[in-house]
Amino acid sequence: MSAKLGIGVISFAHGHANLYCDRLATYDDVRLVACWDDDEVRGGATAAKYAMRYSPHLEDLLDNPDVQAVIVTCETSRHAAMVLAAAAAGKHILCQKPMALTLADCDRMAAAVEAAGVKFMMAYQMRHDPSNQKIKELVDGGAVGKISLVRRRHCIPVLFNDAFVNGPTRWHLDPTQNMGMFMDDASHATDFLHWLLGKPVSVVAEIDNTVTAVAPDDTGVAIYRYASGAMAVLVNSSVTLAGENTTEVYGDQGVIIQNHDDLVSTNVALPPHPIALKRYTRGESQWHDLGIPIPASHAERIAAVPRAFVDCIKHDLVPPTTAQDGRVSVEMVLGAYRSAREGRRIHFPLTEES
Repeated sequence: MSAKLGIGVISFAHGHANLYCDRLATYDDVRLVACWDDDEVRGGATAAKYAMRYSPHLEDLLDNPDVQAVIVTCETSRHAAMVLAAAAAGKHILCQKPMALTLADCDRMAAAVEAAGVKFMMAYQMRHDPSNQKIKELVDGGAVGKISLVRRRHCIPVLFNDAFVNGPTRWHLDPTQNMGMFMDDASHATDFLHWLLGKPVSVVAEIDNTVTAVAPDDTGVAIYRYASGAMAVLVNSSVTLAGENTTEVYGDQGVIIQNHDDLVSTNVALPPHPIALKRYTRGESQWHDLGIPIPASHAERIAAVPRAFVDCIKHDLVPPTTAQDGRVSVEMVLGAYRSAREGRRIHFPLTEES
C-alpha cells in the first residue's frame, strides 16, 4: 500500500484520540480524513483542529471511500457497537482500551473483524514502550531464569483532578459506560502481564474506594497465579500522587527493576541520574543500567501506538495486540472484580459459575 492511508475517528470522548491524531498528523503516509462524534460541539471543534470532515451521522464516516481505517475512541460501553459497524463497512480498526465491558461483547467484536477480514488492534501503549519491550526480550531469553514473582504498578492521579471528575471526561466515572477505574486503567497492566507471562489460572483481588467516592472504585490490587507457579501482583490506583518503581521481575537467576514508566513517574521532575531499567544477575556484585531512555512524558508512550497500527495495515502485519489479546485483558479484569466482590479465589477461564 503506497498511497496515503485515510483515517477516520469515531468519537473524541476519550482524550487519547487527540494524542493519536497529533501523532498521525506528522506522518507522511497518512491522511486524517473524517470524524464522527455525537457531541457536535466537540466533534466540530476537533475536526477543525485536524482539518477533518465532521459529521454527526456515523454512516457518513463509514460510507466514505477515502477512509480505510478508523480509531474507535468512544465510551467503553459503546466499543462493541462501533467496532461491529466499522467491520461491516470494511474498515481497519484501532480500538481504545479496554476492549469492552463483557466477554460476550469481546467475542462479538472478534467474530465481526474476523468475518470482515479487517485488521483489528487494541491500543495498549505498554507494548510499544522501549523499556517494556526490553523486559519482554530479557524474560523470553531466559535472562532471569524461572520467574517467581512479577509486580506491575499502573497508577494515575486523575480522581484528584477536578477537570477529569467534573469535565467532559466524567463518563469514565459512570459504571454503565466504564464499569470502574480498575476496568478502565488496570486493563493496561493485565495486558502487560498477559504479554509477559501468558494467561493466568486464577486471581484473588481487592478493589474498592480508599480515599475518594467519585467513581465506583479508586484502587485495586490483584494477585494472579500461573500454571508455572509464578505469581503476578497488579497494583492499580487512580489516586496516586507520585510514584517511581513500576515493574519488578524476580527469577531464580536474576532480577529486573523498571522505574518511571507510568504517568505519575514521568509527569513530575525526575530525580538526579534516573535509571529506567536495571538488571541484577546471580553471582554479580552490582546492578547494570540497561541504558533505556526515559520518555519526556507519558504522552510520548501513548503516541507510539498509531505508528504500529498504520504499519500493520500498510505492510499486512499481524497487529501487535489482537482481539484475542484484548479479550484476555478484559477477562483478567473481570476475574479480579469477581474475586473482590465475592471474597474468594476465581479460576480462569471465567464461566457463570466460576
